[in-house]
Amino acid sequence: MKHHGKRYDHIMQTVIFSLCLIIITALALPFTAYAAGNEKTVRVGWYESPFNMTDKFGRRSGYAYEIQQKIAAYTGWKYEYVEGSWPELMQMLIDGKIDVMSDISYTEERSKLVLYSSYPMGTEEYYLFVSPDNTEYSTDSYEWLNGKKVGINKGSVMVGMFSDWQAANNTNANIVELTCPEDESIEKLHRGELDAYVILDAYGGSDKSIPVAKIGSSDFFFAVRNGRPDLLNELNAAMSRIQDENRFYYQQLYDKYISTSGANVFLKEAEKSFLSGHGPIRIGYKDNCMPFCDKDDETGELTGALKDYLEYASGCFANAQPEFEPVAYSSSEAAMSALKNGEVDCVFPASMSIYDAEKLGLFMTPAVMKAEIYAVVRKSNQGILTNKHDVVAAVEYGDQNYNSVISDHFPEWKTAEYPDIQSCLKAVKSGDADAVLISNYQYNHFIKLCDRYNLTSLPTAEELELYIAVSSGSNELYSILTRTTCFVNTSAINASLMQYSTDESKTSLIEFIRDNPPIDLAVIVIIFAFLAVIIAQNRLITVKKDAENTHNQVEYLNKKVYLDPLTSVRNKGAFDVYIKRLNDQLDRESEEGIAIAIFDCNELKYINDKYGHDKGDIYIQASCSQICRVFKHSPVFRIGGDEFAVILQNEDFENREQLRSQFEQNIEKTCADNENRWEQIYLAMGMADYDPQTDSMLEDTIHRADRKMYENKRILKG
Repeated sequence: MKHHGKRYDHIMQTVIFSLCLIIITALALPFTAYAAGNEKTVRVGWYESPFNMTDKFGRRSGYAYEIQQKIAAYTGWKYEYVEGSWPELMQMLIDGKIDVMSDISYTEERSKLVLYSSYPMGTEEYYLFVSPDNTEYSTDSYEWLNGKKVGINKGSVMVGMFSDWQAANNTNANIVELTCPEDESIEKLHRGELDAYVILDAYGGSDKSIPVAKIGSSDFFFAVRNGRPDLLNELNAAMSRIQDENRFYYQQLYDKYISTSGANVFLKEAEKSFLSGHGPIRIGYKDNCMPFCDKDDETGELTGALKDYLEYASGCFANAQPEFEPVAYSSSEAAMSALKNGEVDCVFPASMSIYDAEKLGLFMTPAVMKAEIYAVVRKSNQGILTNKHDVVAAVEYGDQNYNSVISDHFPEWKTAEYPDIQSCLKAVKSGDADAVLISNYQYNHFIKLCDRYNLTSLPTAEELELYIAVSSGSNELYSILTRTTCFVNTSAINASLMQYSTDESKTSLIEFIRDNPPIDLAVIVIIFAFLAVIIAQNRLITVKKDAENTHNQVEYLNKKVYLDPLTSVRNKGAFDVYIKRLNDQLDRESEEGIAIAIFDCNELKYINDKYGHDKGDIYIQASCSQICRVFKHSPVFRIGGDEFAVILQNEDFENREQLRSQFEQNIEKTCADNENRWEQIYLAMGMADYDPQTDSMLEDTIHRADRKMYENKRILKG
C-alpha cells in the first residue's frame, strides 16, 4: 500500500508541474511570439490632427503616433494606417474594419462596442471655437449662441458635454453632428455654414479659430475592436511598461504636441484686461550679468539672452502682444528692492528655492534659462568638493540667488560677501575664500582672469535654474509670464546664451597687443615698412606671418568658449549648436545617415570620494581619450560632468556597429591592463540612429540613445 501511495503522489506531482508549465507558457505567448519573430499587422486609424500628423515629405509624427511606436517596440506590431475622419474611423472600429484607434473617451455605451485600454493616453480639454471673423461672440454672456449652429463630431463624448454645458449656461444652440474631417469642419466655420465648433483644445489658432469657452474635459484611451482580446492584452502590457519606464511620458508628449498649440496660444480675458490696463511689463534685470543680461554701454538698451527671450515672449500669443520695459540695476539686491517698492513688476535673474521665495513674498516662474554650476577654486585646492566643512564661498553683496543655491546644495559651506565677481575671484586667489560658484557661461567670460590668478573650474554636477520673480498678488502677470516659458524655444535660448557667451569672451586685437607687448614692435615695423617702402621683401613676409600668428591666437581664444577645459573636446554649448545646425539641414535637405552615441562614466562619484577629484579628473580624461581613439572621424562632446556624446556620420556611421564592438574590446583591455582604479575605464554606452519615420528632430534620437545608455548602465552594474 505504501508503494502504491508513493507512486500516486509522484503521478500527482507530475500532473501539477505540467499544468503549471502550460499556464506559464500560455501567459508568455504574446511575448514569445514576438521573440520568435512572428509580427502582427495591426490596422490603426489615422486622422490628421495633433495626434496624427503628416508633413510635406510624408513623414509621420504626433501624440498618438509616438505612443504607437513605443507600443510597437514592446509588442512587435507592424502598422497598416487607415485614413479617415474621426467619426468615420470610429464607425470602422465598431464594424471591425480597423483594429486599434487612439483618442477615444470612455462612455458606458461605447464600452459595449469596443475594448478600452486599461491605461489612459492622457487627459484632453474641449473648447467652443468661433471663426476669427466672428464679431458677435462674447465671453461675458453666451446669449449670442441662442439659435446658432454648433458643429460637433458625431458620436463623440463632446455631444453630451455640450448639452450639459448649455443647460448650465442657459443657452439654446442647435447641435449639428459632423462626420467630415476636422479641417473641413473648420472650413465650414470660416464659410459661415457653422457659427461655432466644439473640438479638443489642440485645434485653433488666430488664423483658424478662436476659443470662446471651455466645455469640459475627459481622459482618453486607445480602443481595440471587439473580438481581439489578444491585441488588448498586448496593448495593456506595453502601456504598463511605458509607465514603468517613464511615468511622465504622456505629460512630456502633451507639452510637445498640445500645450503650445490651439486654445493654449490665446490669453484669457482676465490676462488681456491686465495687459491693456497695465501697459508695458517693467522687468528689472541685473547689469553686467552676461550672457544672461546686460545694459549696452553705447545704446543703453538691454542685451544678452534675456533680450532674445523677451522678443520671443512678446510674439507667442495669438490674441495679444505683451510689451516689456527692461530696467537695469547694479545688483540683484537693488533689483529686488525695486520690485518690493513697486518700481518694476518682475525681476530677472532669480534663482532661489520656493521656500526662500515665500519668505520674501515672491513667486518664481518656471525656469527661463538653465546653466551648469562650476566651482572656481585654486588649482592647488581641487579636492574641495569632497570637503563638506570649512569651505568659504565668495558671493556678491546681496546675491540671494547664489546664497540660495549654496543653502540648497552646499549647506555646510560658509559665505563671505564681496562687491563683484572680480573681487570674489581675487579673494579665492589670496586664500580669503575657497570657492566661487559661477555658471558655465559666465566662466567663459572670466577665463582669462582665472588663468592669471591660477584658478580652475570644477563641475559641481548641479544645475542653475534662472527664473523671473514676481510679487505675490500679481496673479495675471504671473500667469502670463509662466505661459511664455511653454512657448519660447529652449534650444533657441541655449543658442543665444552660447552666442552672447562667445561675443563676451572674444579678444580684440588691441586687447591682445596690450596683453602681449612684444607684438607692439611688430606693429611698428609694419607701419614703418609701409611708410618708408624701403623694407626688404623678406621683412614683409615676416610681418605677414606675425600678423597671421596673431590672428590665429585670437581665433584660438574665441574658440575656447566651445571647449571643455578638462578634456579639450567640445562642450555642451557646442553640442547644442551642432545639433541645431543638423536639425536645420534635415529640414532643408534629404536626411543622411546620422547616429548619436551617449556615454556615461560609471563610478565617477566613488573615485572622487575615495581617491580625490584629481584622480576623478584623470578618470574623465582617460574615458574621453578612449572615446576619441575609437570614434576618430566623429565630433566628441562633453555634455555633462560624467557624460559624453558622439555624432556619427559618413564613414563612422557606416561602420558604427564595428566601432561599438571595437570600443567595448578597448574598454575591456584597458581595465585588464591597469591596476589603479581611476585608470580602469567603465563606460556605459547607448547608440541610436536618426529615423525620419519616428524622430521629428535629433533630440528624439538623443533621448533614445540616452535610454539605451541607461539600460546598458543597469546591465553593467548588475
